Amino acid sequence: MASQRLIAIGDIHGYRDALRALLDAVRIQPDDTVVTLGDYVDRGPDSRGVFDELIALADHCELVPLRGNHDELFLEICCGATVLMDDWLRFGGDTTVASYGGDLATGVPREHLDFLHACPSIHEADAFFFVHGSYTADVPLNRQMPEVLHWESLRMRLPGPHGSGKTAIVGHTAQKDGEILDLGYLKCIDTFCYGGGWLTALDVPSGQVWQVDQNGTLRPEA
Repeated sequence: MASQRLIAIGDIHGYRDALRALLDAVRIQPDDTVVTLGDYVDRGPDSRGVFDELIALADHCELVPLRGNHDELFLEICCGATVLMDDWLRFGGDTTVASYGGDLATGVPREHLDFLHACPSIHEADAFFFVHGSYTADVPLNRQMPEVLHWESLRMRLPGPHGSGKTAIVGHTAQKDGEILDLGYLKCIDTFCYGGGWLTALDVPSGQVWQVDQNGTLRPEA
């Protein structure tokens, strides 16, 4: 019998076909834990379908869906923060609106909002921790600031190793060469799916990697 795996998946950004193909390639098992690093919406064509896929996945394995900055903005707008709408649409929200039939007020299912409300900002495992954006190295993991976890880019400030000694698994900062950024103490697996790169899944303890493009085509092994 296969042992439990700890799988991280990078920024999906509305690419349901890529997510579905990636899950098929990984062959998710009921005893696996899957940590998705956020940014489920915007830019890609099927944000609504991404939520449907993740909600179904939660019935098949242990799913830990983190909340990203795009998800945070989407949730705020759905809860009435219309002052943010113009910025969000330029930020890639136009494709999300289209995926819900052009009307967020009536088109977004309650279960999608409930899913996002329940998303944590950080997840800890034995030797690893997972966040969407970044972290502050000398602040305990249970006291990290939400704006850092959701919004801060590694290009703004590259943190050092966290004081816990755990390895950070992060997304948010697109690696435009399509390769995982591996600093030893930190791995960034946002490999620019929305910009023509790859959607990445990482078996965190073993280091095994799967990648697919926007259309769900598996990246050939080097």
